[in-house]
Amino acid sequence: MKTAVIPVSRLPSLSWSHLTARLADFFSLMKPRVMVLAVFTALVGLMIAPGHLDPLLSSIAILAIAAGAGAAGVLNMWYDADIDAVMARTAKRAIPRGRVSHSEALAFGLVLACSAVAILALAINVKAAALLAFTIFFYVVVYTIWLKRQTPQNIVIGGAAGGLPPVIGWAAANGEIGPEPLILFLIIFLWTPPHFWALSLNRADEYARAGVPMLPVVAGKSATTRQILIYSVLLLPVSVLPRALGFAGTIYAATALVCGAILVALAFRLRSSSDAERRDAGRNPRHPLMSWFHVSSSAACRPRAPVAQT
Repeated sequence: MKTAVIPVSRLPSLSWSHLTARLADFFSLMKPRVMVLAVFTALVGLMIAPGHLDPLLSSIAILAIAAGAGAAGVLNMWYDADIDAVMARTAKRAIPRGRVSHSEALAFGLVLACSAVAILALAINVKAAALLAFTIFFYVVVYTIWLKRQTPQNIVIGGAAGGLPPVIGWAAANGEIGPEPLILFLIIFLWTPPHFWALSLNRADEYARAGVPMLPVVAGKSATTRQILIYSVLLLPVSVLPRALGFAGTIYAATALVCGAILVALAFRLRSSSDAERRDAGRNPRHPLMSWFHVSSSAACRPRAPVAQT
């Protein structure tokens, strides 16, 4: 019987490589791209809120919010592992591939969530911490566990969780909640459904196979594009409210109007496009209709990032 001998000099590199891969897998569970958007909108709320929070405390607040958003992503992936395994878009995630176990993901998500809320409460204030805890609860329990598999309005109601980071940032800065962060919440709330429905149009077959009643699955593409258009039209006037209420400047207003108008125009185009065009757009990133996805993302970032009054 032959025994393979691994030189001692190689053991540290093998261990380090394994550790790095494990850390990357756990980090991927936090949905880093979604986490970045949550951090960005929270930073907006923190920066435009009246009052002053020194740089150290501001950094702690943003890191805690980032950890809370990441924890929500981890717990979402933990519960949705069965769905992820049967969808092409998500089948390569760490849990379906067996790189992270269900129990490891659950423990990681719970520890991360509790730590984030505790740090925000101890270092900043209880109100911001309570809002962060509610956001995590809403995304994990109300959206992921309850609504996602029960109603085609899942993304509408569940989108409330995505709109709360600027409110948390505002509360972290001064311990209060005013009308301004609620306007930012409303902008994100109205943007979320058309953004996600546009992305899900070409994934309807996968959602149907996974048993998720997304709007394209339940109501069809025509009803979905109509709802996308309605929400896009509603978003346009709401996105300029920060300027009307005096907590954003002219540059912001112009950006919001231009992006909002493009979004509405593309929603009209999507509404009138054929199934073949939508499929081609999904396969070809240079197809004109793919600008819908890019502009919808831009419209999400810019209207919800008011600049200082000019």
